[in-house]
Amino acid sequence: MKLIIIVYGEAMDAEILDLLQSNGQNEYTKWTKVQGKGKHSEPHLLSHVWPKANNALMTCVEDDIAEKIMTALREYKKNHLKEGVKAFLLPVEEII
Repeated sequence: MKLIIIVYGEAMDAEILDLLQSNGQNEYTKWTKVQGKGKHSEPHLLSHVWPKANNALMTCVEDDIAEKIMTALREYKKNHLKEGVKAFLLPVEEII
């Protein structure tokens, strides 16, 4: 099993959810209005100067589904370099 954490601009929410669903994953936990600042995108700080926000999403999937999702995210990111999309893939040792 793998845990995928995706952080992305809130304007991309529908596209990210569609990407998950089209790769066989409908279950996730999502946080909205997440603030952050990265190297390759504008800050998303919910302030007057930087009014945008991020969403963060995590999903736990079987290894084969994880690879499909990560491949799709790599391709998606190529077309959205300025908006900021990050994905983290982690091993899952136990689910209670």
